[in-house]
Amino acid sequence: MRLGVLCSGSGSNFENIVRTCTKDEVVIMIHNKKKCGAMKRADKLGIPHCYMHNQDEEHIISLLQAWHVDLVILAGWMRIVTKDLISAFPDRIINVHPSLLPKYKGLHAVEQAMEAGERYTGATVHYVTEELDGGPIIIQSKVPILEDDDVKSLTKAIQRREYAILPLAIEYVKHELQKPNSGYLLQDDIYGWDGGSLREDLDEQVVRTQQLC
Repeated sequence: MRLGVLCSGSGSNFENIVRTCTKDEVVIMIHNKKKCGAMKRADKLGIPHCYMHNQDEEHIISLLQAWHVDLVILAGWMRIVTKDLISAFPDRIINVHPSLLPKYKGLHAVEQAMEAGERYTGATVHYVTEELDGGPIIIQSKVPILEDDDVKSLTKAIQRREYAILPLAIEYVKHELQKPNSGYLLQDDIYGWDGGSLREDLDEQVVRTQQLC
């Protein structure tokens, strides 16, 4: 399957997709910041990339179509997607979000969870619809909020869960596109989506994800 990834930041999820989903091909990465980590990662990985201004959604659509992209992945894409892009790729756009949706949509989701006194937060991959962070959920993973967590440490823990579940979501969507309603199941029992009591298991889960994809 041909993947197109949209990024605004460091591009760590983008690199994880390239290195993990070896059965698929990331054919283009689009970024909306001229100097961002995602661009540097694309150069290192040899992935074509292109800067597009936030107002250039028509050109973004044209570029994705020119590269014959099957699935669009928003990996830290810091802008709201319009109905034009959604209509161009119906049920073929997914997003990774740093909370257990439907809680804490939009920006500053990690901060919102901490300020609310939550014991758990997590990561969600969902289909993109016109409702902000409101599309059907594909997969979620809990992350415990520890007493000594700050925004930086909790964000890092959530990102590590994102690295584990995003490749699984891509595999799920691929099966759905090829064989709709095939009954393909995500193996959530392997990855401990209940969050567990510790975070030391996260690295092992990421490795096991890489072995599956």
